[in-house]
Amino acid sequence: MTATATPEAPAEVDLGGEARSRRADWGFRALVTAAGLTVLAVLGLILVTTSLRGWPAFEEEGLLGFITGTRWAPNDDVFGTFPMLYGTLVTSLIAMIIAVPVSIGIALFITEVAHRRTRKYIVTVIDLLATVPSVVFGLVAILVVVPVITPAYQGFANLVSPVPGLNAIFDDSNTGRNYITAALVLAIMAIPIITSIAREVFATVPETDKQAAYALGATRWEMVKGAILPHSFGGLVGASMLGLGRAMGETIAVALVIGGATSMSANLFEPGNTMAAIIAQQWGESSGLHQDALIAIGVELFAITVIINFLARVVVRRAEIKMKGAHS
Repeated sequence: MTATATPEAPAEVDLGGEARSRRADWGFRALVTAAGLTVLAVLGLILVTTSLRGWPAFEEEGLLGFITGTRWAPNDDVFGTFPMLYGTLVTSLIAMIIAVPVSIGIALFITEVAHRRTRKYIVTVIDLLATVPSVVFGLVAILVVVPVITPAYQGFANLVSPVPGLNAIFDDSNTGRNYITAALVLAIMAIPIITSIAREVFATVPETDKQAAYALGATRWEMVKGAILPHSFGGLVGASMLGLGRAMGETIAVALVIGGATSMSANLFEPGNTMAAIIAQQWGESSGLHQDALIAIGVELFAITVIINFLARVVVRRAEIKMKGAHS
């Protein structure tokens, strides 16, 4: 007599658990999508509201006249912002020329040279420097740096006075409160931000790439130049853009040391002004069209920041395409 095998009951499928997982996945997707759209909505609201408030100033001067005009006279309802635009670009450019190489050097020292025990102390100091309020930098600059550095400005101006061109950019008519001092303060304020991001970017370089460079006989500098910097180019551009954004939007520290002049001068030892600083300086006493013009300056600064970041993304994208073509 043969025993007949009874078929086993099919395993139950937990349809309820699978449905819950799908609902959780869709909920998470909706949440992060809403978060991303919220950022865009906030940026759009900022642009729309400030543009509407600043529109009377654009109408009064004309968009091109408002940007390229060289006379700022609120009492006469004349609002030309080119001197402030010039001051913003000059101080930010000088600050980046100083801050970016120094920040990359500090980041490379932390990741490639410094001993592990000392590395954490350097990182702590850099992070603490990034948290110092900007007004403290401005006060230190106006109380300590300006009296000390003014004679150095004088000596440098005397040194380059025989050189055509340089004697117009650096002459001896200075009080210490000028474009150069503002740029130095901005550089010091941007260095912790750029350094922190550059350090994290360098830490993502694969160890195998470094060891491969050493295996081919590269020195430490050749390894940095051939393995670390190309891999980190996009991140370094992003770090520089964040530092540039800090420099272009800085207000109080610059307002204390740049001199507050609304004229434009090729002499970098002359007083000047920036777009963010003039808003802080004149907002309290402004009303009517004058206040609208200050808001319009904010719109202009916002637009310039967006354009610069867009151009930076284009540069990074082209560099990435070139690197992929070189490795293919």
